Amino acid sequence: MSDPHTPDEPRTDAPPGSAVSTPSAAEAVDGSAAVGEAPQVRTVARTEERLLASDVFETRGHTLPPRNGAGTYREPAREVPIYHRCDVLVVGGGPSGCAAAYAAARTGAHVVLLERYNHLGGLATGGLVIWIDRMTDWEGRAVIRGFAEELFERLPGDAIAGPARSEWGSREAATAAYWAQRTAAFHGIVTWSPTIDPERLKVLSQEMLLEAGVRLVFHGWAALPIVQDGCVRGVLFETKSGRQALLAQVVIDATGDGDIFARAGGEFDTDIEVADVHHAMNTAFLLGGVDMPRWLAFRRGEPERFADFMRRGREQLGFFQAPYVSWRDDVALFLGPRQSGLSALDVDDMTEVEIRSHRFMARHCEFFRANAPGFEAAYALLSAPQLGVRHTRRLVGVARVERAQWSSGAPLADEIGVSPSVSPKFPVISVPYGAPVPRALDGLLACGRHISCDANSHGFLREIPQCWLTGQAAGVAAALAVAAGVQPRALEVGSLQRALRGQGVYLRVPAAAAGATS
Repeated sequence: MSDPHTPDEPRTDAPPGSAVSTPSAAEAVDGSAAVGEAPQVRTVARTEERLLASDVFETRGHTLPPRNGAGTYREPAREVPIYHRCDVLVVGGGPSGCAAAYAAARTGAHVVLLERYNHLGGLATGGLVIWIDRMTDWEGRAVIRGFAEELFERLPGDAIAGPARSEWGSREAATAAYWAQRTAAFHGIVTWSPTIDPERLKVLSQEMLLEAGVRLVFHGWAALPIVQDGCVRGVLFETKSGRQALLAQVVIDATGDGDIFARAGGEFDTDIEVADVHHAMNTAFLLGGVDMPRWLAFRRGEPERFADFMRRGREQLGFFQAPYVSWRDDVALFLGPRQSGLSALDVDDMTEVEIRSHRFMARHCEFFRANAPGFEAAYALLSAPQLGVRHTRRLVGVARVERAQWSSGAPLADEIGVSPSVSPKFPVISVPYGAPVPRALDGLLACGRHISCDANSHGFLREIPQCWLTGQAAGVAAALAVAAGVQPRALEVGSLQRALRGQGVYLRVPAAAAGATS
């Protein structure tokens, strides 16, 4: 059978894997209309090297006029109060930060987690990226386990929607077609890639960390790393009480953007793979009051009407996307429209994406309510409080995950986790301990979407399960390094692998007899 399309996959006459760039039929709306610029629509097609297909909309127009600032201001020197001292400081409470803090605390470290929002879970909760990508290989074996597996064991059943374990790896045509519409089958194979209730995940993440003894600091924004002799010793962070200092023996950068290692002088890469969606950003949103089974029946059962619906949506709205399923049949998830050409390191660009995205939500709700089967009673339920950023910086580490290793499937000697590959063409991919270790900077590990990898591999290493994987490894490594009185780069890899196995992480190599990363 033909490979089922993902819910937002455009249908074009382009050859597989091609990128089609065309201006929108309508004058640009929502922001770019302010400068009369139409978005360029580029179609990213699914291939054996790319899991998702999507439209990517590129426009550099801004709603607001340019800023008028110039020159500099010298900030006066001042004494900063020390808020707390700890063994391991985790900066960022997203998927990788939660896994890192939990794993470090379970390994015996005194851990503080600093988070700028009022909740944990990052893009998986506040970003409404509630579709959790694949945690199984193409045979249905769970390979991302440990912290991820514990989360799903503890989430209530009604907070998860996905295939039963007995269906993982199924190639039965009807089963795969059913789950393909529900983001849990790709290339005709059922995968463990469920959708979750973001509020339940927020609470569970919080309670797991508190149970482990992690000190949580919400509403704190890391401003600057404290660096002494090439070693990160903590961070300065801003709160309603003013600037304060957090001191630690090891800092884990789980910001997602490499804010700490970049400001500490660590090397990083910023190149992107243009023929992918990994560099686009947007604010996700939910529409309530919908009948998703009815929508899915229309989408799959009436392809000509669906194609006409998508055409009219693009013509009338300019930026347009079809919905994903959520954990409930009465809630629809929109993970786009995906926008390119703007930077998540530029405050004006980020503001522009937020302005556009809120307008997108309102206009999509109106259009779907008027035109889409199952959306007649739809209403705007929630726009994500967190901007959906996919890529900014990537660490230059001691080692990195590269496209060249995809075909081998060989376990690396310093393997800290195993990632599913992007298609059945490739075996699973080994993640080395060198990927979270900076090439030169001490006192710091990185985890999450900014670990050391090339732009191609970033397309899947940025996903939430892989963030859990690298976060757990960084947390255990940081705690062990503190206990041993060594820098993370000097940690004996075998001890790390043994500790990871003890926390349920899937590894394929025997614990290394000896050896550090450098």
